[in-house]
Amino acid sequence: MREIVLVRHGETEWSAAGRHTSVTDLDLTPDGERRAALLAGRLAGRSFGLVLCSPRTRAQRTAVLAGLAPVVTDGDLAEWNYGDYEGLTTAQIREHDPAWTIWSGTTPGGETAAQVATRADRVLDRVRPVLSSADVCLVAHGHFLRVVTARWLGLPPRDGALFKLETATLSVLGYERDTPTLLQWNA
Repeated sequence: MREIVLVRHGETEWSAAGRHTSVTDLDLTPDGERRAALLAGRLAGRSFGLVLCSPRTRAQRTAVLAGLAPVVTDGDLAEWNYGDYEGLTTAQIREHDPAWTIWSGTTPGGETAAQVATRADRVLDRVRPVLSSADVCLVAHGHFLRVVTARWLGLPPRDGALFKLETATLSVLGYERDTPTLLQWNA
């Protein structure tokens, strides 16, 4: 059995500022571009039977800079829809909802953790058959990839909170014998 390589997109102005970014389509910062390009060297020599990418510009550009091709755009890899909290920081949200977290709170006008988990499960169902013969790469977003990781490990989506994920990093999901495992994180 093979591996799933997770690539979080490079830095944007909003990710650098801690602003929740789902549907807003932002470009990478110059540092985000630089760090995304460095991923190409780390991915050199790897081949993928399937590369799936979020439709957002920041993820698409990261895939290009990382040298990933061909890429299949998949809307299921879009970031958690933050609804009314789009563009806000956690501190701003907590001004009116002091205990809020994306993992346990509600996102008015956005997705629930269960809805994001349903999308993550669809992605995993799509890639599992490929893993019998080839590696897979997923290029997407922080919260979504954390939910993918939790679901891969058989955990509820809220346990994605345990996996802080930096921009322009590689993480690897795989197996120990037949058990899904986390092989590498934030590399």
